[in-house]
Amino acid sequence: MRYVSTRGQAPVLSFEEAMLTGLARDGGLYVPETVPAMTADEIAALAGLSYEELAYRVMRPFVGDTFADEEFRGIIERAYATFGHDARAPLVQLDANHFLLELFHGPTLAFKDFAMQMIGQMFQTALARSGKRITIVGATSGDTGSAAIEAFKGLDNVDVFIMYPHGRVSEVQRRQMTTPSESNVHALAVEGDFDDCQARLKDMFNDFDFRDEVGLAAVNSINWARVLAQVVYYFSSAVSLGAPARQVSFTVPTGNFGDIFAGFIAKEMGLPIDRLVIATNQNDILHRCLESGEYTKRGVSPSISPSMDIEVSSNFERALFWAHDKDDAAIAGLMRELAGEGGFRVSENAITALRSHYDSGTANEVTTSAEITRNLADRGELLCPHTAVGVHVGDAHAARAPSTPMITLATAHPAKFPDAVEAATAVRPPLPKRMADLYERSERITRVPNDLARIEGVIRETRRT
Repeated sequence: MRYVSTRGQAPVLSFEEAMLTGLARDGGLYVPETVPAMTADEIAALAGLSYEELAYRVMRPFVGDTFADEEFRGIIERAYATFGHDARAPLVQLDANHFLLELFHGPTLAFKDFAMQMIGQMFQTALARSGKRITIVGATSGDTGSAAIEAFKGLDNVDVFIMYPHGRVSEVQRRQMTTPSESNVHALAVEGDFDDCQARLKDMFNDFDFRDEVGLAAVNSINWARVLAQVVYYFSSAVSLGAPARQVSFTVPTGNFGDIFAGFIAKEMGLPIDRLVIATNQNDILHRCLESGEYTKRGVSPSISPSMDIEVSSNFERALFWAHDKDDAAIAGLMRELAGEGGFRVSENAITALRSHYDSGTANEVTTSAEITRNLADRGELLCPHTAVGVHVGDAHAARAPSTPMITLATAHPAKFPDAVEAATAVRPPLPKRMADLYERSERITRVPNDLARIEGVIRETRRT
């Protein structure tokens, strides 16, 4: 299995190389040269399997010879051993044809655990074999950072630095990043928004001297291995509802497009997905783009669903790559426009290609809060704000196709956003027992300006050598 950059000017890599590299040296994102297909019989045979065995069968073709079969099975078993639900990703029925896919039973209570626990185990295995030392730097709008720290804390051959927008994550999200005591993990509070954090991360990867000096690696969803691990729960949930004999649709609350792009890969592999529905909050650049063909930044407004407060959706580049029939020169041109002019127009052919797979919808702050209230009162489900955005959009799209099951991804536990949930329901969701003392733990935070040189200086001075 070979991996190529969406911008066409970086070396072709193996799975292991693409995983450890993260961002391509031309600024693009790595994608598989071809997507391996599963037959209807192979998909049907997934029914009744454990989540771990299903994950092995779905992911194995992408890994190539990076891991031996039993080695890869061990990686998967260790990745999900700490999840709090035996099904790993259970389905809950909301109404006749609308289902909730609970992705918050991992160690940090968010869907990012599915990918981050996997990538942590894969990194650890690969690095132990090679003896290499790396510095992981990540940018987070809230959940990726805590999942990365949980996955890599305490490892001898890895230093982890997570940048998050100061004052723009929930207290639980912040404390999950700032309270671990292991000396190899560091939380950097950046003066700016998530897009600033993500931009500085990409700047670091484009500073090749720094990149090579510290052994820079990325675990954001720019890393293909992250996307791959998320493909699995599309298969597990669809098969539970009758695939491949029937189609299903998915609604995904998303800001950086990685989670919903995993659904596209599942569809490319042969999973019978009807529609992939993008659900956005008030920072609705993806919804606007799908409606108008214009991808234009307007500025990020803080919201009660902070993990979606994003305008530069990195993984949308992967979707555009497929929509442009894998024309890497066209993608490089669009990304130059985005960097230089703050936006671009998607061609008619490309927007038609996107619309053939994706629908979209949006929910503002008032609607999101009302959705949290309604779902507790009418359905007995306590939702986090991001999931509430998804359920609102998912309900509307499910009503248009009542014979097709709609699965909305529940991306985080409501306890990660207790203030927003309490304001909507008068119920303050408690943390699980294993996290009950989170508010009492000491925090370690390094405040940094939105300045590449200053951030690189902190990493140089702090990392272990």
